[in-house]
Amino acid sequence: MTTQTRTDNDELPYWLALVRMPGVGPIMARALLAQWGTPRRLFDAGDTAMGTAGVVYEPAKAYLRQPDWAAVEHDLDWLIQSHCHAITLQDARYPTLLQQIPDPPPVLFVRGDPCRLAAMQLAIVGSRNPSASGERTAAEFASQLAHTGGTGLDQVYPARHRPLADEIAACGALVSEFPPGTPPRRENFPRRNRLISALSLGTLVVEAALHSGSLITARQAAEQGREVFAIPGSIHNPLARGCHALLRQGAKLVETVADVLEELPPLPGAEDTAPAASAARARAATGHHEFARFLNHIGFEPTAVDTLVERSGLTADQVSSMLVVLELHGLVASAPGGLYTRIH
Repeated sequence: MTTQTRTDNDELPYWLALVRMPGVGPIMARALLAQWGTPRRLFDAGDTAMGTAGVVYEPAKAYLRQPDWAAVEHDLDWLIQSHCHAITLQDARYPTLLQQIPDPPPVLFVRGDPCRLAAMQLAIVGSRNPSASGERTAAEFASQLAHTGGTGLDQVYPARHRPLADEIAACGALVSEFPPGTPPRRENFPRRNRLISALSLGTLVVEAALHSGSLITARQAAEQGREVFAIPGSIHNPLARGCHALLRQGAKLVETVADVLEELPPLPGAEDTAPAASAARARAATGHHEFARFLNHIGFEPTAVDTLVERSGLTADQVSSMLVVLELHGLVASAPGGLYTRIH
């Protein structure tokens, strides 16, 4: 992977300056870009640009006269580091899902592989202090935990999560709309939550109290047209009350991974290669093409053997035998009631 340098994009310093303009959030930035086309044209126009946009906020006008180029230089120094990127709204790598919300950040700061942002993703949120049961449930529903604070990417909050942040950046990506050096601020957390939900096809809430940031993320997901999932818990567990409230409001009740997968559409603009990958794995595991063909008849929802017989045209004995082989290879799992589900 190449490192982004100062010569990669002559427009980049102006994008970085735009992000730091006081009193101008994502919505106003998008309006200014719609009028001026690029940040460079905006800054070339100076403080008169704000007047034509109907904005009289003096700190913003003063900033256009004298941008904080020293802070921009600090951002560019951060970008020289390995695996550090700034992705603008006009960058082809900017996530499609994020462009669909009304307030996409003008710039995303990424540490790791920016291509990961285009992959199919599910947000998993919950209590900072989960019960032992909730922690086990979250581990079962996710192969990795991807969570960063609402800060600049050089500021890990809480600090004890720095090793986790380094691990995520090494095999995935950390993303923030806040420039390097931004300290953790309480008011930034809802903005971070909106990115978590917007970058994902759906949000799964594992455990949450009635008044928690997880419910804010779930509400933002619903407002963005994303799926909202919730795992029920004991009526005696206060950390289950937030999930129960979401279920009363229309969130989907989740008991298995299949409950989530059956609701998720393919990522817009991307080819869904999961079935082909599963079929290839089936061929590699069993050495027979018929197992790969049979696997295509099994969905992620629990399915009865009789249904698989009807779909595949095989006998019940053949289906049962193939299910045993596929289960041994970790491609399907048995469920209560003699049902079977495909494993993603």
